[in-house]
Amino acid sequence: MKLNPKFKYHRGFTLAELMIVIAIIIILAGIVIGSMQFVKTRQKNNQAEIQIKLLENAIQQYHTDNGEYPGDSDAGGTTGTGQSNMLYRALFYDGYLADNNSLIYLSELDPATDVQKWIEGSGASATIVDPWGVEYHYRRGSGALNPDYDLWSTGSDGADGTTGNDKDDIKNF
Repeated sequence: MKLNPKFKYHRGFTLAELMIVIAIIIILAGIVIGSMQFVKTRQKNNQAEIQIKLLENAIQQYHTDNGEYPGDSDAGGTTGTGQSNMLYRALFYDGYLADNNSLIYLSELDPATDVQKWIEGSGASATIVDPWGVEYHYRRGSGALNPDYDLWSTGSDGADGTTGNDKDDIKNF
């Protein structure tokens, strides 16, 4: 009895061919995951830049109405830390309470409608945070590099680069 020659050889994938295909899939997945991380980082940087511009506009409106910038003359010292709550109160909360004829300068700071997730806490103790969850830095007076005030985010690493050495900081100066 003769075998049909068409069924003589049963060809399949070898182990080496399967390993090569799996390696290619892993390499492509790594490239996709790496690029997604880059896109997320870029998105947070853009969000921080937009938030700083919004805060700058609100601070300028505050200055126009009050003749001075929010905070004490040397608010924030050289590091600009601990001023996020003061900015929140000056630009939103005091106007929200309307107990001293203050205005709301930035309605996006309302915790009830916080789409950008840049308010941490509630009430008078709330703070304005960047996309990485770190408070924005603000300083004015003799410690500021700008003539008026400095406003910045420490970026993804959270390290304070006030000396100009931190390339991921997002600044208005």
